[in-house]
Amino acid sequence: MKTMAHANIRLDEDPREILGVSPDASVEMIRDAYLRKVKENPPDRAPAAFERIRDAYEVLRDPRRRARLLFFAGDPHAPLANLVPATGSERKFTGPGPWVAALREK
Repeated sequence: MKTMAHANIRLDEDPREILGVSPDASVEMIRDAYLRKVKENPPDRAPAAFERIRDAYEVLRDPRRRARLLFFAGDPHAPLANLVPATGSERKFTGPGPWVAALREK
């Protein structure tokens, strides 16, 4: 039985299934699922299950490891948009005024 490097997750297991999240889950959804699973399987009562849950969360919370998981996953149609953070500022349309003014200066 092969396992991921430094993890208690087998290669045939999907960390998203362990935490019960969808492939397009956001970072907040992954964290909420992790906290919910830890409450269900605390380390003092279920140490093996807790280790698997913690390792699955470690894979999914790191954007590079999550990207690697998506790139090498069996589903080639898995969405990649959730790997790019949506924290960019929203562009606002100001009208043609600034462009017209810049053209008139020349």
